[in-house]
Amino acid sequence: MKIRAVFLTVILSLLVISSGFAQRTIIHAGTLIDGVSDEARTEVSILIEDNKITGVEKGYIAGNNNDQIIDLKSKTVLPGLIDLHVHLESETNPQKYLEEFTFNEADFAMRSTAFAKRTLMAGFTTVRELGGSGVNISLRNAINQGYVDGPRVITVGKSLATTGGHADPTNGWKNDLMGNPGPTEGVVNGVAEARQGVRQRYKEGSDHIKITATGGVLSVAKSGDAPQFFEDELDAIVQTANEYGMHVAAHAHGEEGMKRAVEAGVLTIEHGTHMSTEVMDLMIKNGTYYVPTISAGKWVAEKAKVEGYYPDLVVPKALEIGPKIQNTFAEAYNHGVKIAFGTDAGVFPHGLNGKEFRYMTEVGMPVMEAIKSATITGATVLGMENQIGTIEVGKLADIVATDTNPLNDVTALESVSFVMKDGIIYKN
Repeated sequence: MKIRAVFLTVILSLLVISSGFAQRTIIHAGTLIDGVSDEARTEVSILIEDNKITGVEKGYIAGNNNDQIIDLKSKTVLPGLIDLHVHLESETNPQKYLEEFTFNEADFAMRSTAFAKRTLMAGFTTVRELGGSGVNISLRNAINQGYVDGPRVITVGKSLATTGGHADPTNGWKNDLMGNPGPTEGVVNGVAEARQGVRQRYKEGSDHIKITATGGVLSVAKSGDAPQFFEDELDAIVQTANEYGMHVAAHAHGEEGMKRAVEAGVLTIEHGTHMSTEVMDLMIKNGTYYVPTISAGKWVAEKAKVEGYYPDLVVPKALEIGPKIQNTFAEAYNHGVKIAFGTDAGVFPHGLNGKEFRYMTEVGMPVMEAIKSATITGATVLGMENQIGTIEVGKLADIVATDTNPLNDVTALESVSFVMKDGIIYKN
């Protein structure tokens, strides 16, 4: 018994000693934009243990021999960026509409890993995946388990649509292939199916819900902005989602569809092209966030001019809707609507997400506000403001850096030089 007691004492002592000299990572930040203050700070040390920030201190701390020092004295350091609207399963190309007939599920899954890594290397350490086939759920799990390098993925799985609506997966197919997809495939009609569609997404492992409240640009269907859900269906979706702890994001271009969605209690409006003052006032009243996706609007407007890039039914919608989103964003921002950063990456090439900052600031949003829309505001939308979105003690160590100060040149955010997610360095 004495030998056993001595052995336990030695082990406990070793544990105490080792814990006292646990390795820390110390980042020396020349300039720090912490996501909290409206002012940047200079010459700051960020202390990290395991995957958490344990200190943010003035000056460059020397540390001890066991510490890892990362010299970012010539850089601007920021919280990991958050994009609330991406599609990691696919990427724009002229053959995209054929891929659903030529690709297996594994093909989509394998490509999604490359798109995820590209997104992380662009400085986006967290994304909200707003709809694919459901492969995105497996991608999220693979990233969480360490098998794939990518951002932290919060996913809606498969979007919910009505028959023939934007996100009905069989739009444009010939009759004998079209069939009659239902809630399992993400197509719902009526209150009962609306509830079933939400519950199916929950069963499959989705984190949140996305609906297509109006027509869309890239679906092979005529309307780009007509409302596609009735009020009782929207009420059923939002109520059911909220009871499962999920929020609802609403794709919407047309005014009436937006009004119905906001009144039903969705958390975010995506795109919002034909947003009226009435809708803006309603969003302010209800606390609804606007996720503009200017990058996608500009991309589709440009590619619609390339013959054969999109199906003929898509081209007029892309030419009409795409160019308007940036102006709508400016009007909504000036009106006081809450803005959250989102790009619709996948509609344009993944990894170019940072261009959205340029487009937001071109029409009047200050750079610091644009950065906050992609940090603390994004975290708040996700209900993760106590974990990510700022560089503060207790937060996860999601940290990026740029070579030059984005407050002086916002295009610096289009090419980050350092990426840390969850305390692990992916780019340096």
